[in-house]
Amino acid sequence: MSEQPTPVQTAGSDVPEVSSSSVEIPPASPLPEEIAAALKRDAAGLVAAVVQQYDTNEVLMLGWMDDEALHRTMTTGRVTFYSRSRQEYWRKGDTSGHVQWVKSVAMDCDGDALLVRVDQVGAACHTGTRTCFDGRDLAVVEGQAG
Repeated sequence: MSEQPTPVQTAGSDVPEVSSSSVEIPPASPLPEEIAAALKRDAAGLVAAVVQQYDTNEVLMLGWMDDEALHRTMTTGRVTFYSRSRQEYWRKGDTSGHVQWVKSVAMDCDGDALLVRVDQVGAACHTGTRTCFDGRDLAVVEGQAG
């Protein structure tokens, strides 16, 4: 839970000021209140977004979204991520032409992950492969039910 600033009354003023030693309040979320309240963000304010091809269920990639990126994704029809390395927003396909058209967005039961179902045009991975998981299988012992 984040700390709230402590109001400080100044002489001759009826309006409390926020103490300079207080934690800064982040800007209001652009998301509907019930969605913003349900999201569980990491320390950087981000939520993992699993991207899946809507008609084949193929998992394409994992990206990160803050409230603004999710809002843009939900309201523009195109997927927007927040780049942790560049610390800026990026819309998939703006430079590569490999656009992700939004079909649906769902939040998981804990509110700490999103499933973004898209119609992917071209490669989803920056390496040029269809998915970020192509050719990257790890050796495992297969489990079996029952």
